[in-house]
Amino acid sequence: MKMKMIFSCVLLLSVATAWAAPLRIKLGTLAPKDSSPHQSLKVMGEQWKTASGGAVTLTIYTDGTQGGEAEMVRRMRIGQLQAGLFTATGLGMIDESISALQILPMGYRSLAELDYVRQKMGPKLEARLAQKGFVALFWTDAGWVKFFSRRPALFPDDLRSQKLFAWAGDNKTLGIMKAAGYQPISLETADILPGLNTGLIDVVPTTPFYALVGQFYGPAPHMLDINWAPLFGGLVLTKKTWDAFPPATQTAFREAAAKAGDEIRAQLRKENDEAVEAMKKRGLIVHALTPEAEAAWRQMAESIYPKIRGPIVPADLFDEVQQLLQEYRVGQK
Repeated sequence: MKMKMIFSCVLLLSVATAWAAPLRIKLGTLAPKDSSPHQSLKVMGEQWKTASGGAVTLTIYTDGTQGGEAEMVRRMRIGQLQAGLFTATGLGMIDESISALQILPMGYRSLAELDYVRQKMGPKLEARLAQKGFVALFWTDAGWVKFFSRRPALFPDDLRSQKLFAWAGDNKTLGIMKAAGYQPISLETADILPGLNTGLIDVVPTTPFYALVGQFYGPAPHMLDINWAPLFGGLVLTKKTWDAFPPATQTAFREAAAKAGDEIRAQLRKENDEAVEAMKKRGLIVHALTPEAEAAWRQMAESIYPKIRGPIVPADLFDEVQQLLQEYRVGQK
């Protein structure tokens, strides 16, 4: 036991001396303070600190306090932030390939299908991010995006008379929504609730978890229970930051990050169901998706695939996702 303790002390000392100076990593995210994603990131940060012998500290900026995802990506590029937990929208601003896993409305029939596609395409997406100077440490998701609206929106045409929230900086998607006859309003996520309260927007596509935390269900008390698309995301670091880690500690960092990503995925999927029940008790009206409505939504979604394939999602990756989905479904049969 004594020899084991001596060995551990020597190991930590050797790790610490591998660092020229302490390294502070600043991480930006839209995740709410003290939420389950924030808690998982904090645990990961402590594990990084231990693995580096105290040389690495992680500071997490939650709630979009460093700006929207477009702004946080910009801050990473100029060195003001070193890491970010982003949705596919933010990651797509680094490399558009990431959008392939999210921008496929009504394309996934289950989250198990998303898991399969993610596992198959993950290495390719990581390689493309690396070419842009970023290192992906984990992929995750926050479950299904639903529609929360001021007035009921049961069919696609019901949305055309209402103003929809759209991510600030996502100009390609904005253009497609306008071309399809909708009224998108580009806002930062911090402006969603004020926008709903003032009538600037009427509809927010988001997950139940974020609708509950953001209190969107108050001014937008109608939820269409549709599995529109998964909210995909991941944790990235700048390659400059990653390369500053001694090789001996990179494996430990990856392991801690992968565990955090798995925890975030499992917890948020669970919390979405709990959020719906909590909001129902506070007045949320859940509208079931009838077979007729589902057919209409699917027809509308598939009608814009040609506008997504190429202009937003690289054609080869769009086709690869479709191929993998078919592969998975055949295997399930």
